Amino acid sequence: MEKDTILVVDDESRMRKLVNDFLTKSDFNVLEAADGEEALSVFSANKDIALILLDVMMPKMDGWDVCREIRKFSKVPIVMLTARSDEMDELLGFRLGVDEYITKPFSPKILVARVEAILRRIKEKGSAATIESEGIILDKEAHIVTVDGKEVDLSYKEFELLAYFMDNIGTALPRERILSQVWNYDYFGDARTIDTHVKKLRSKLGEKGNRIKTVWGLGYKFETAD
Repeated sequence: MEKDTILVVDDESRMRKLVNDFLTKSDFNVLEAADGEEALSVFSANKDIALILLDVMMPKMDGWDVCREIRKFSKVPIVMLTARSDEMDELLGFRLGVDEYITKPFSPKILVARVEAILRRIKEKGSAATIESEGIILDKEAHIVTVDGKEVDLSYKEFELLAYFMDNIGTALPRERILSQVWNYDYFGDARTIDTHVKKLRSKLGEKGNRIKTVWGLGYKFETAD
């Protein structure tokens, strides 16, 4: 089976080597970059990169700017690595389209496990053109949703929002992450737009709309039926 390629971007050579060693032992191909500019160069030259591990604080171009540039043309998974644990940094990361946010110091084994989980989730989602959950059927290719056999008329964003919920059943999803995944990676609008769409989506799904639960202070969770 073909190995996945991971791009490790960090200005500390010891950190790159540590992460590289653990990823290589876990059967990944690894590419490295020592700063933001080099990261963009390596990424543009290698179209098979499956995931990027990206440090925030780097010379020439920091991780946020690298993420912004990549998100202009790619949805490759990005995991941010940072020595800071500021909540605002995490929110910025999700708004830019970051898939995961890991604070240093971290366990290399846990990092590898997170990388494997993200890639596995993406591959599973990509292989499922139709999602079904207790009476709700969503066909991604035909862009059709049926509830108990009856077609439901959803707007484009309502459809994308429901698809994202159904791909992440049982997971509490922050509003910022929903914005980055459903409303494009560079969207910086008011997170309350999600609340408006959720309200409409609940109404159109009828009784099954109650499966979209509000997680106070965070966002939403799509649950299995009671």
